[in-house]
Amino acid sequence: MDNKQVIKKEIHYLLSKVIEKYESVTGKIINRNSNRKNYEPIAILLSEISKNLPFSAEQYGHIEYPKDGNPNIREYPFRKYDITGNQIKDAFFNQIVSHPRPFLIDACYIYLYNMGKQRFLENPIDLNLVDILNGLTENSTFDSSIWKKKLSRMRSSTKWLSVSTFILFLSTSLFSYLWYNQKQLWNTVISDLSILPYQPSKQEIKKMEGIWLCYTGSPQARPSDPDRFHKVVPNVIEVKYKNGYFVYNRYGASFNHAGYLQFEAPNLVSIHTFVKNEDGKIESPRHSLLSINNNDSIYNAISASWNFDIGDKNKIIGIREVYIKQGIGGKLSEVINTLENANCRCKIVQWTKSNKEIQKFYLKNVLLDSLKNPNLLSLINEKSILTRNPEDSILVPSKN
Repeated sequence: MDNKQVIKKEIHYLLSKVIEKYESVTGKIINRNSNRKNYEPIAILLSEISKNLPFSAEQYGHIEYPKDGNPNIREYPFRKYDITGNQIKDAFFNQIVSHPRPFLIDACYIYLYNMGKQRFLENPIDLNLVDILNGLTENSTFDSSIWKKKLSRMRSSTKWLSVSTFILFLSTSLFSYLWYNQKQLWNTVISDLSILPYQPSKQEIKKMEGIWLCYTGSPQARPSDPDRFHKVVPNVIEVKYKNGYFVYNRYGASFNHAGYLQFEAPNLVSIHTFVKNEDGKIESPRHSLLSINNNDSIYNAISASWNFDIGDKNKIIGIREVYIKQGIGGKLSEVINTLENANCRCKIVQWTKSNKEIQKFYLKNVLLDSLKNPNLLSLINEKSILTRNPEDSILVPSKN
């Protein structure tokens, strides 16, 4: 390919890129036909660059241009380095380049790459243009051996870029595949185990969140305690809403529980908990069903629970539990190693309310009659406990 053909292709490529960039920047469309008027916006744009070429060689790295011999002419298109719409039409649409104007070429380079052609040849950044310029055989503007070395480095860099892009694509695809499989597995678990089958309303969330006292009669079913008649134990519970379900932390007299609760249906709640321990294993799991479809201050839960006796005497039982809401907000914390602990021989849980007021709960086994609450007397007496196997001896009758 001779130099004239290469220059023709170079100018056509540059003008194509200039028109594309102009349309992208301005939002205006250039009609690509034989009407020279259509190309005047491009000609004026490039002329604003070319008129300064005698003063911008150092800035943009292009060849030296002599100053305009008639500097008093300042209006387009009569200045020395002005470009006309007809010249753009001939070079772009008709691809006629009888007398290639270097200032047109440099103006295109500056607009597209922010550098003149000379600096571009030293640091080529457009591979498509490189392929066109590689056809030059007698161009004195650059050393062909240096150019070939730069081109080789560009090809090598492009090759490594392609490899890196492929590795990135492969990694992204693998990650997407694994993520999709995990999502499908999680969706299967949600479906099979009926996790979060119902989204609670704001009213239901407000009703469940907060601090609760829970009374349970499980001490009445502990054979190791001969004085277990009518004994109950209070528990302090903190319930917090989280992404469709509720986190459940329960402080008991001897041990603490952790777990979650979820709404199965309107006003119907399942409570799943287990005893907290150091190894993180599930110990004494329990499941309760709680109905909150009334406005009472006391709610009853039916629980598959344990008597929480020692060793092999720890038996599964069915039991009624009573939930009484204390309030909302604040924070629970356990009080330990104080004289108050020693004096009461109990676990002390402190509730620091949102207004900084402090309320303490003293958790230990107590007599049901001592609570002086007639509603509790009928709900969690010995008749509220169901043993796994029918037993007459496990429940202690009244001594009266």
